[in-house]
Amino acid sequence: MPTQLDNALEAIIGELTKDGQPFATVPFERDGITMPAFAGAPPSLAHYFAHFCNEHKDVPFLVDGDVRLTFGQSWAAATCVAESLVRDHGIANGDRVGIAARNSANWIIAYMGTIMAGGCATLLNGFWSGDELAYGIRLAECTLVLADEPRAARLEGTDHPARIVLFDHGNAPSEGLGKVWKAPAEGETPVAMAMLGQLGPDDLATILYTSGSTGQSKGAWSDHRGVVHGTMSYVSQSAMAKILLEGQGQELTDQPCALVAVPLFHVTGEVPLFLQSYAIARKLVLMPKWDAGEALRLMAEEKVTYFVGVPLMSYEIANHPDRANYDLSACKSFAAGGAPRPVEHVTRIKEAFPEGFPLLGYGLTETNGVGCGNFNENYLAKPGSTGRPSVPMVDLRILDDAGEELPQGEVGEICIRSTANFRGYWKNEEATKAAFTDDLFFRTGDLGYLDEDGYVFIVDRKKDIIIRGGENIACIEVEDAIYAHDDIAECSVFGIPDERFGEVPAAVFNVKEGREPLSPAALREFLLGRIAPFKVPLEEHIWIATESLPRLGTQKIDKRTVRAMFATQRVAA
Repeated sequence: MPTQLDNALEAIIGELTKDGQPFATVPFERDGITMPAFAGAPPSLAHYFAHFCNEHKDVPFLVDGDVRLTFGQSWAAATCVAESLVRDHGIANGDRVGIAARNSANWIIAYMGTIMAGGCATLLNGFWSGDELAYGIRLAECTLVLADEPRAARLEGTDHPARIVLFDHGNAPSEGLGKVWKAPAEGETPVAMAMLGQLGPDDLATILYTSGSTGQSKGAWSDHRGVVHGTMSYVSQSAMAKILLEGQGQELTDQPCALVAVPLFHVTGEVPLFLQSYAIARKLVLMPKWDAGEALRLMAEEKVTYFVGVPLMSYEIANHPDRANYDLSACKSFAAGGAPRPVEHVTRIKEAFPEGFPLLGYGLTETNGVGCGNFNENYLAKPGSTGRPSVPMVDLRILDDAGEELPQGEVGEICIRSTANFRGYWKNEEATKAAFTDDLFFRTGDLGYLDEDGYVFIVDRKKDIIIRGGENIACIEVEDAIYAHDDIAECSVFGIPDERFGEVPAAVFNVKEGREPLSPAALREFLLGRIAPFKVPLEEHIWIATESLPRLGTQKIDKRTVRAMFATQRVAA
């Protein structure tokens, strides 16, 4: 039966989506399929930035070390970046501009400026190796890449078509982004203002990269309609939560504030965390890299009200030896996304922060982060569930391989349809076609079921990927890197459970007959020169097989059996 909280939330969102209300919907048709769209959605992200940065112009927005910017100052800075991108660098509507850097206030200004210039913000994975970054640039056909020094150094000597423009962090945007900085000339219409008359919902907005079972990353591209609706879906959920809490007598007088501890180039960092913040006037506190002790200090100092990260982050905060030294009472929500959260983490977080609640979201790069949410008491009651589909955007169904809907309780593929969905994989029509059903449901690759209350439970993945602390790793990509070693006869890569990261990659291999033995340490060193370090198994998770690996009738390596044979070992052979 639906809980009291379920009923309360349904009643609130029902009111918010009525005609004339902030989140009223209108029918939107795509390829003959009708789905709901927000009636008040801005035409583009550029319009969204212009509206809310003006509405909240004097409100604090970005905190990055000594750098502090209001919404108005951020928009003014992005206006100068947009001006330079068009006037100095020749960026035209739809051109892909890569961003390859760690999190910072200047990363955010670079993103804003790219969008406001009419460019497509192409979010390159900052953890990638130089060859991987170059592949992402080639795939998206970037003409320009804004990169910080470490990523630019990785790109040296690699094959790609883009011009690299350096920017740095920890300083004012006019300094850090000085090579893409131009004040609009007097008497001329600024580029950012001119673009408001040109950009529309169907224009190209973003490309994010997603690792799937087929190996190398695909570029998931979205139009402005998709990203705006993904953002507004989260705004509607925040409005619903605010009304609920105020109805329970809680006074929400402090400015919302979030710690940015997840990469902004991932959808969790981009949409629910960063982009949503404009509409709800939320302050963002940035940190260069994850450190639980530094997170505690910043959360107490800046009065952080909302924390989101991969599951291990909130768990590390809850268990940190210095936690009692910091006042984190302002933080009411400890959200997780990007990976499953172990059930024991849920109760531990609630014990550590009795005034707050653990939350869980489920969405994908291809859905612009939109999917399901499990909140507060409901999450404590059903900690194994990723929650109910987000109203009013999400139509979620459990489908069989033929695309037929399965009854409640039966396991099938979780499929999501919404206006927020991406439009396709860049320059990959085959993968795009395979990703959608005929009636435009996106096939997530996750297997799950709906319980009697409409809660989604994920039980497995169809796709052969490992989720390490929120980073997707395609097993076949790691296997390809191993096979690049001349001495390898066969190998298998799979995920094994890990208390900190959820799961980590592991590998089993054997060498060709007559070749010298190859140690796990030597193979790991070889792999570190070819793929990003987070994809490389630790030495103790690399095993040598003394016989041929077991195979299925199709002659594919039987990965389940291999995992069962080796994954219980904790010492390298």
